[in-house]
Amino acid sequence: MTHFFEIVYLVVAVSLIHTFDSIEAARNNKFVTCGSVLKLLNVDYRVRLHSHDVKYGTGSGQQSVTATEVQEDVNSHWSVMAATGKFCERGQPIKCGDTIRLHHLSTNKNLHSHHFQSPLSGNQEISAYGDDKGIGDSGDHWLVVCSGDSWLRDTPVKLRHVDTDAYLSISGRTFGRPINGQFEVVGISNPYSGTDWTAAEGLFIHPAEGESGEPRHTEL
Repeated sequence: MTHFFEIVYLVVAVSLIHTFDSIEAARNNKFVTCGSVLKLLNVDYRVRLHSHDVKYGTGSGQQSVTATEVQEDVNSHWSVMAATGKFCERGQPIKCGDTIRLHHLSTNKNLHSHHFQSPLSGNQEISAYGDDKGIGDSGDHWLVVCSGDSWLRDTPVKLRHVDTDAYLSISGRTFGRPINGQFEVVGISNPYSGTDWTAAEGLFIHPAEGESGEPRHTEL
């Protein structure tokens, strides 16, 4: 009988430890991490970064990037990935100062910029770019600008384009058909109005989920 109670006690103890570990993991799951899929919300305009299979009629002619007020739109999902040719371990917190790519899930393109003018405001154009395997170039690279050590889910960050030093922003202007009411996303030289973004809805990979017998990472 004593042995039976020892077994019951052991099972309860293991169960409690697992529960406490799960609570602690949830409490600590506050970072944006490599491999996370998220929606980026612009703090000033309250719109989400968005793309779709609609090309610009001017400028580069590449796939357009806009921002939408619709929270549920699946075309606003972006995956956080390492820079082209680099690796990051799945679940690894993104550090302030890291260079990343944002990969658009629906169209397999990367958030991109270059020295073309945006169609509505004449600022720097933001597009989505890459081949059918999602491979682009250095124009897909964005520097995470934030205070502290890592990108926190509830703390705004800025995204600075590595090739041109432009900050991801909203011009405040909206498109007509076929993307009626969606906001123009642009690159601007000063890190002020419309340049703060926060992680909204998404699937955030916790560091523990990346631990296995072999290291797990994302790559091109």
